[in-house]
Amino acid sequence: MLLMKETKTFILLFMVGMLMSCASTKPSIQLPTVDYDAKLKQAGITLVKPGAPVANYVNIVQTGNLLFLAGKGPNRPEGGYVTGKVGRDLTQEEGYEAARFAGLIQLAVLKDHLGDLNRIKRIVKVLGMVNAVDDFENHPEVINGYSDLMVEVFGEKGKHARAAVGMGSLPRNIAVEIEMIVEIY
Repeated sequence: MLLMKETKTFILLFMVGMLMSCASTKPSIQLPTVDYDAKLKQAGITLVKPGAPVANYVNIVQTGNLLFLAGKGPNRPEGGYVTGKVGRDLTQEEGYEAARFAGLIQLAVLKDHLGDLNRIKRIVKVLGMVNAVDDFENHPEVINGYSDLMVEVFGEKGKHARAAVGMGSLPRNIAVEIEMIVEIY
């Protein structure tokens, strides 16, 4: 009888020990060592407050630790959209700049939602759409304006999976529209 009681005690202590060891191996949250808001300020980038959506949708949806950002167009810092078809009205370089402007708006949406950019763990996925003439083939080079901005701000955490596609038209003749998925802490 004493042996059974000692065996039960041993099993109980063993199980408690196992549970405690599992609890102590839980990964800790690694917050960024870089202050992304300060990095933007150093680069001379000021984010504007994003406008309200123009239809029945929201700028951002959070589910768990993922943020899904609605597509945004290339709004210039001084106001007004970059419009026209790349390959006819705009050069590839102007399309690149337009994609960068769309990236600035997306960063503003993130900052507005999160309060600061330091909660961003990784830029996960980007879909870039280019308003281009039929025979334009350099959609990736245009969307690089957006991707390069994400890497400039977030470093390795800014590198993402991506699609860059051409469109026959975009709303209000904007040059690009870009959406993304972001993981946060």
